[in-house]
Amino acid sequence: GRFNAEIAPVQIPGRNGQATIVDQDEGPRRDTSLEALAKLKPAFKPDGKVTPGNSSPMNDGGAAVVISSRVYAEKKDLKPLARIVGYAQAAVEPKYLFSAPAYAMPKLLKKIGWTLNDVDLIELNEAFAAQVLANGYALTDQGWDWDKVNVNGGAIALGHPLGASGARVLTTLLYALKDRGLKRGLASLCLGGGEAVAMAVEVE
Repeated sequence: GRFNAEIAPVQIPGRNGQATIVDQDEGPRRDTSLEALAKLKPAFKPDGKVTPGNSSPMNDGGAAVVISSRVYAEKKDLKPLARIVGYAQAAVEPKYLFSAPAYAMPKLLKKIGWTLNDVDLIELNEAFAAQVLANGYALTDQGWDWDKVNVNGGAIALGHPLGASGARVLTTLLYALKDRGLKRGLASLCLGGGEAVAMAVEVE
């Protein structure tokens, strides 16, 4: 039930006239085990470490957020979940796309005058476990703290619906901050073509 507040049930019409209510993520798989995961074959090269077990599934899904000015929100008597402190983009050679967040996040932090030590929680899209590990390793000397990262699980457990991950990562970050009574968050993900985006937020 940890994700209930950020999930909007969707009704899917059935062929027999009965609708199906989709209100849970497709993952995680409760029938898996460490033994089963250890038997999975490498995905990209014979001696590789990336397997279907440490990669995100291509789930169906959608996500949406509403962004407005503070003036508009106050005029309409809306209470924001958070304010956007800043955002940044970075790009590397396409073959190194999974390392791009390690460039986008420091660029953003410098822009807004924060350090990683000022951040309460981080949501980093988890296309592959190796990708998250590589980004964390690259930022170790800047204060990377694994206890702050993907505290409710990442895309390996929750899935990686194409075109929805940016809003999903941000939404999960906002609710994780709110649930823990924390304030500052950092969201980042890599994109096809070698790019990455990062956004900093403060819970209201």
